[in-house]
Amino acid sequence: MALFAQTKTIDLGTVGASTAAGAFRPGEASKGTASAVAPVQASLEATQPQSLITRDFISLSVSPIAEYTRIVNIAPSVSGDASNGPGLSETKSVLRGFSDDQYNITFDGIPWGDTNNPAHHSTSFFPASVVGGASVERGPGNASNLGYATFGGSINMFSKQPAAEAHTNLFSSFGTWNTRLLGAGYESGRLASMGDATVQLNYQDLRSDGYLTNSPVKSRNAAVKIERPVGDNTLVTMFTTYNHINYAQPDSNKGATRDQIAAFGQNFQLNNDPKSMNFIGYNQTTKETDFSYLRVRSDLGNGWKTDDYVYSYAYDNQTMSSTDPKWTGTTMTLAAYPDPRFTSDANRVKVVGDIPGIDKQNQYRVNGTIVNLSKGFDDIGIARTGLWYEHSNTDRHQYNLDFTNQTFSRSESKVNAAVLVGTTRPIDSVKFDQQSNIRSLQPFLEFAWTPTTTTTITPGIKQVNITRAVDAQVEQTSRELGHHKSLDYSATLPYLTLNQRLNEGLAVYAQYAKGFQIPDLNTFYIAKPEQNSTAPQQSINYQVGIVGKSDRLIWDMDLYLIEFKNKYVSNGLTGDAAAFVNIGGATYEGFEGQMAYVIGNGFSASFNGSINGATANDTGKQISGAPDKTVAIGGLYAQNGLSASLTYKLTGAVHQKDFVCVASTCNTAYYEYYETPAYHSVDLGVSYTFAANATIKAPIQLKFNAFNLTNNDSVTAISTGSSSVIDDKRDTFIFHTPRSVMLSVSVDF
Repeated sequence: MALFAQTKTIDLGTVGASTAAGAFRPGEASKGTASAVAPVQASLEATQPQSLITRDFISLSVSPIAEYTRIVNIAPSVSGDASNGPGLSETKSVLRGFSDDQYNITFDGIPWGDTNNPAHHSTSFFPASVVGGASVERGPGNASNLGYATFGGSINMFSKQPAAEAHTNLFSSFGTWNTRLLGAGYESGRLASMGDATVQLNYQDLRSDGYLTNSPVKSRNAAVKIERPVGDNTLVTMFTTYNHINYAQPDSNKGATRDQIAAFGQNFQLNNDPKSMNFIGYNQTTKETDFSYLRVRSDLGNGWKTDDYVYSYAYDNQTMSSTDPKWTGTTMTLAAYPDPRFTSDANRVKVVGDIPGIDKQNQYRVNGTIVNLSKGFDDIGIARTGLWYEHSNTDRHQYNLDFTNQTFSRSESKVNAAVLVGTTRPIDSVKFDQQSNIRSLQPFLEFAWTPTTTTTITPGIKQVNITRAVDAQVEQTSRELGHHKSLDYSATLPYLTLNQRLNEGLAVYAQYAKGFQIPDLNTFYIAKPEQNSTAPQQSINYQVGIVGKSDRLIWDMDLYLIEFKNKYVSNGLTGDAAAFVNIGGATYEGFEGQMAYVIGNGFSASFNGSINGATANDTGKQISGAPDKTVAIGGLYAQNGLSASLTYKLTGAVHQKDFVCVASTCNTAYYEYYETPAYHSVDLGVSYTFAANATIKAPIQLKFNAFNLTNNDSVTAISTGSSSVIDDKRDTFIFHTPRSVMLSVSVDF
């Protein structure tokens, strides 16, 4: 089974060539070497900056209840923390200053994300227990890297590789905030009676009260992976996972105000008062997701190989929420506090004392296929071509509710007092009711040319063709009756990478590449979206780096310069003149490095860091949401069944709003005041494995994790209530979650 054996050692399922070999190769990770112990590392075959993370690090140092954002947080230039505790609320990682919707996230090579913009819901698909490894690729990659936002790079997750031997694993964790996790996994090993097929099963049930007040979380996940060789040269992989999560939080979950913090503490979110906007019963979300694929890899002989997918995934978000959790009172008066439902329009009826809320749905199904064909030429290189086709359908709505009366809210405006055709809902209670779809076709071609045995030069080109359409019964902003709208976006993206091996343990690389990002769905919420620019936002990447490896030391460094072009913004006009147009962008530049060193006797040390500039071209100031640096320092020990890690992670200072000038007046004081300082976290992981013996029939692993050991409570995010008033009463704050601990036990038999 030649292909089967090859897949086991080098193929983790990425579409792009740059991580297909990666640091997961056993040849680079012999026991006791720097490659085996490094929390993050790059491959000698790298063509852009990357951080590869193994399952061993995930098992020891990452919270058992985590999702992918906690896994990749160790990498340079990556930051982001959950407000409700590790793994207990959605987290939007920042990569080099790029926000969550400006880079791709893939699972086994398949890009996935939301359909209104390519953002991601970290707790909704893949818990840590189903992730076998990860890589952070800081750049657009080669032409074969696919997705809607190659703009800022990629975070790639991989399913676990099948085990050679059959075993069952039972695992559980208990910790702070009444957190408990129960789960089971099964590995069949090679099943000779089924043609050497392997079967993997995983199930987990997570429950927690959460760090924030009255913010419990309940989550269940099940995953199945089956691999089977067909003949000597084809491998078929089937994977499916289902996730169900329920949690309590406002839809506009941006923290607590100063008044709320003073009265109830900095972890305030919800309460048990039915007369309050913050009542737990008014703020509930349920999400169901599934993700499945069928993959066929074949060696056709004479250098020809194929790697093809068909896949489908779905997201169903059903949310009930109060409209403004910043208000804790029970009486709404326009003078004291504006009711967010209504304006001062005399034609609208105000309901004093009632609790306004929303019923929100975001429901979509995505189907796609990826085709890869390659041809190897002896002593020349490898040609790769293929395409990615994807189609999605989305059904979204948001209806205004009156929680006090348990009815639809209606303001009885003269324009929208009628009932929406085919429903019992008054038009003025519908914020939006829409269906949308996306069709994407991205063919690519690249050639990995090897003029010498130590040099690989890879030129490539990709054509992006996207059609986005919206059919809205009610417009999201105007609340007027909607209609069908459609726009086409296209871009031609060139790529050129170089990898030069200087000797057995040293390589340099360089990259020139263009990335892009699909415009947000909200660019359709105007009268004539056909007036919008159809040029997507693009980035031009210039990167150089060096990678060194030996048995005791592994290290790499890189420099990058990224030009962000065609920033998509509103032209500021209203009515038929409103449109979204392309203007200037920003410049991202910086330095990154990572290393691991084997000290000896089971001890090793690691370090990584970055200096990140992300400045707006028009002002020269650091853009909002972009940390100016990251640092991670770690110590590791592994010997005689005992493993331990101690990790310090620093996230740099962040401006929470952009520097803006109108005419000759700039918001200088505002820009500086709302800068959150750098903050850090110290995490500890210790595990001991009791080997099976005459007394203990199965291996047992005990593990203790502590997160934020120093109990740092820094402000990590501020949502400003006004664009001009400093220290506005409506400002809200999110804090670094305090110290938490987890005790875990795992039994294999």
